[in-house]
This record gives sequence, structure tokens and C-alpha cells, in this order.
Amino acid sequence: MKKEVKNQTYIMEFILLGFGDQPELQYCLFLLFLVVYIVTVAGNILIVVLVVADQHLYIPMYFFLGNLSSLEICYTSTILPRMLASLLTGDRTISFCGCIVQFYFFGFLAATECCVLAAMSYDRYLAIHKPLHYAALMNGRICFQLAAGSWMNGFLTTTIIMCLMSQLYFCGPNEIDHFLCDFTPVIKLSCSDTSMIKLATVIFSSIDTLPPFLLTLASSVSIISTILKILSTASRQKAFSTCSSHLMMVTIFYGTVIIIYMLPDTDILRDLKKVFSVFYTVLTPLGNPLIYSLRNKEVKEALRKVISKYMVLP
Repeated sequence: MKKEVKNQTYIMEFILLGFGDQPELQYCLFLLFLVVYIVTVAGNILIVVLVVADQHLYIPMYFFLGNLSSLEICYTSTILPRMLASLLTGDRTISFCGCIVQFYFFGFLAATECCVLAAMSYDRYLAIHKPLHYAALMNGRICFQLAAGSWMNGFLTTTIIMCLMSQLYFCGPNEIDHFLCDFTPVIKLSCSDTSMIKLATVIFSSIDTLPPFLLTLASSVSIISTILKILSTASRQKAFSTCSSHLMMVTIFYGTVIIIYMLPDTDILRDLKKVFSVFYTVLTPLGNPLIYSLRNKEVKEALRKVISKYMVLP
């Protein structure tokens, strides 16, 4: 659909090409992503409920985990319902406003996740390196400030980008070679001057991702180095068990993000980058409850208590 304004035709809707013209796979992909979505939302809601309900989980690590799970619920709900509808009905169109709204929440939540992961890394760093001062250094006020700062940072930077994007015009092709409205494929379709928004995006993306990534990387290296110096095998395994889940999530998230946004945008790599986009937009939110719950004794114990409590009720 197009709109004519002053003899200029503007795009009013886009077409998300998704995973190509393979109708025989559409229903299989629909069932696969439907299961992933249900498990992701249910698993992350379960973690939020456990963190709120069990007083033994009222510690900084699980406070940040609750924030991460809440974020993942919103994150996956921004992408998967639209994808599922497209796979089920075959309708790949998305309105201009719908595309912009999807991009806004996608960028906002992605930027927030970088900061939340950095805060979790800092928490684990203090727990390993400053165990005697940990309670004072990571008190409730500090935890709240780190979490609020993470959400506020994502909100402010993405809002600025959105203000710039709202001034762009789209009058050319309307096919987006992706399954979501990501920045690069959308900007390519604009017939306006995009130099300003590209520069602003590079600056804000660097602010949102580079410092959190470096902090997360430095904390992870320091944590691993400290753990390897522990002489007692039992103590070393206990220390590593408190950090292994988080290190795994950080590796999956940043590994796929680096592959997608650092590699050149060529025709050969485009399909590969689309596949890797599935990892950090779909599989990472799924992996959050699975990795943290299955590898964490406190979460499993809290789940056992909740199940036991409701099993004995009439």
C-alpha cells in the first residue's frame, strides 16, 4: 500500500520476507516457533514467580535474574507473535507504524539486556572477589539503581533513534529481507538522507553495547582466573557453579550479536546472519530459564518447595 503526498508516493506498509518462499515448511516452522514461544514465556514467568515468592531468592543475583526474565518475556513477545501469524496465514505485510513500533521495542529491550547482563557480571565479580564486603557493596539500593539505570538507558537511546527515524520517508521497495523490522534492512528502504540517523545509531549502539560488553568480558575473565587459582577442587567447583550459567548466557548473546552486526552485509552472509538472528532473538530468551533453572540449585529448590506446597493442598 502506498500514499501519495505532493506527487510523491510513500510506503504505508512493508513485507517481511521471513524465511523465503517455502510453503511446505511454513506449518513446521509455525509449530516449532509456537512451542518455543510457549516454553519461553512460561519458563520466564516461572522464574519471576519463584524470585518474588521465595524469600531465599531475595538476593542480588536473583533480583537481576528476575529483571532479565521479565525483559525476555517482553523481548520474545515483540517478535514471535507477528512471526507466528505470518507463518500461519501467509500474510507477510506489516504496517509502517507496526514496523516502527516493533523496531522500537526490539531496540529498547536489546539495549536494556546488554546493561542487565553487565550488572549481573558485576554482581558475580563482587561475589567472587569481595565476598566479605559483598553485602555492603551490592545492597538493595545499588541493585535497584543498576536495574533502573539499565531500563532507562535502553529507553532513552532508543527513543532518540526513533525520533530520527520518524522523520524518514520510504518511497521505494517495501520488501524487508528479514523476519523482523531490524534497523539495517529498514533503513536501506528509505529514500531520505540517512547519514544522520546512521551516525547517531553507531554512537548510541557503541555506548549501549561496547562498555557493557567490555565490563562483562573483563568480569568474566577475572572470575575465571580467580576460580582457577582456588586450590580446593570442591571450592573451585562451587565457585564456578555460581557463575557458569551466566557465562553461558553471555557467550550465546554477545557471540551471535557480534556475528550479526560486525560481519559485512553481503548477499552471501545475509541468510547466515538471518539464521544467527534467531539465536539471540528467539533461542536466547528460551535458554534463559532453561540454563538458569536446570543448572542452579537454589532455583530448583525453590521450584520443589512451590510444587510441594501446592501438591499437599486439597
